[in-house]
Amino acid sequence: MLADTDLSVCVLGLGYIGLPTAAVIARTGAQVLGVDVTPHVVDTVNSGKVHIEEVDLDALVSGVVARGTLRASTAIAPADIFLIAVPTPFADDHQPDIGYVLKAATTVAAVLKRGDTVILESTSPVGTTEQVRDLFAQLRPDLTMPGRSGANEGWADVAIAYCPERVLPGRILHELIANDRVIGGITPRCARKALAFYRRFVRGACVTTTAKAAEMTKLAENAFRDVNIAFANELSLVADAMGVDVWEVIRLANRHPRVSILQPGPGVGGHCIAVDPWFLVAAAPDCTPLIRTAREVNDSKVEHVIAEATRLIDAQPGAPVACLGLAFKANIDDFRESPALAVTLALARRFGARVKVVEPYAAALPAAFAGTGAALIDLDTALATCAAMVVLVDHDLFRSVPLEERAQAAVLDTRGIWPDQPRPLAPVPLRLAS
Repeated sequence: MLADTDLSVCVLGLGYIGLPTAAVIARTGAQVLGVDVTPHVVDTVNSGKVHIEEVDLDALVSGVVARGTLRASTAIAPADIFLIAVPTPFADDHQPDIGYVLKAATTVAAVLKRGDTVILESTSPVGTTEQVRDLFAQLRPDLTMPGRSGANEGWADVAIAYCPERVLPGRILHELIANDRVIGGITPRCARKALAFYRRFVRGACVTTTAKAAEMTKLAENAFRDVNIAFANELSLVADAMGVDVWEVIRLANRHPRVSILQPGPGVGGHCIAVDPWFLVAAAPDCTPLIRTAREVNDSKVEHVIAEATRLIDAQPGAPVACLGLAFKANIDDFRESPALAVTLALARRFGARVKVVEPYAAALPAAFAGTGAALIDLDTALATCAAMVVLVDHDLFRSVPLEERAQAAVLDTRGIWPDQPRPLAPVPLRLAS
């Protein structure tokens, strides 16, 4: 086995997972090249800075860049280990799009050599790792690929595996090291080679399995969470229709020793939970009515919140309204698939300059707000000038506002962070997606 300082690693994709992963690996002394298609990202990393918000990431990146163990580029280079951590979105019909993965794999194929290990970390539909293997086989017929080389397939020239991340934004650096990892190999030898790599920096348990099992494990984890959140969101819809405080109901129900209902919100966001269940639905549509329904319930919650917020704003003619938060969860700057962003954008397009946005993790409004008239303001200005407030994200900053500072405002609290706030509206009729 190569010593840490002799190991070269190439991480493709320097986003919310790729950059922290590259920095953690570089901290071990390995020589890490981060590859990204965006020159601004490359320049930012090479200057020792970060383009995303994550606890302690700025200090770590600054340190490993200064020590010379991490550098970034728009061009790939040969390495011993390749990690692919690029986006895997879905199309308008909820069919998964692995185009970024296959493009990254094509890039890797150009520099692949005997003895290399390629690990896919992007959350992917079941079978994607094998598609990467097949693409390598097509592009590099001079190398034998695992599972395709006949009797000696266990000793193929290249090892290929799948190992999804399991991290929580705001705790990524800790959880990359502490959490258990599921490592799926095209063959058992592939899994062992990937296992040896992760053992260099992961303190949690590393469990090996097949690539397909590992791919489905990641999807199952996020579909499980989505279904449970859908129950909480559906419960909140029922409570609204009945004029009951859902937060109190959940708090009381959770006193049962075998009940643990999650907290509802304005929907479900982020690139994982809001996306990954559709990969299972697309793979087996006849077998996934529950998973599909959970996705529809959570998506419907966004429309329900827009309707409630519209009624709130209409009840304050001409007055400014503050939408609190754009991120998909608290205390991060990640707006991917954010229900808060979807609600605020819909309100801005309807009410224009009356909409004021408070987002402490944004320096400017996203481009989608151009032409709406909506403006980004700070929390103190919102409290002083806005007659209505729509709480969409439970940032700590918002939680800290006492009742006396918001008592005069009409409030729609979708996160339950202000339980002492009087309810301003009558119940809203239920509306679920068909």
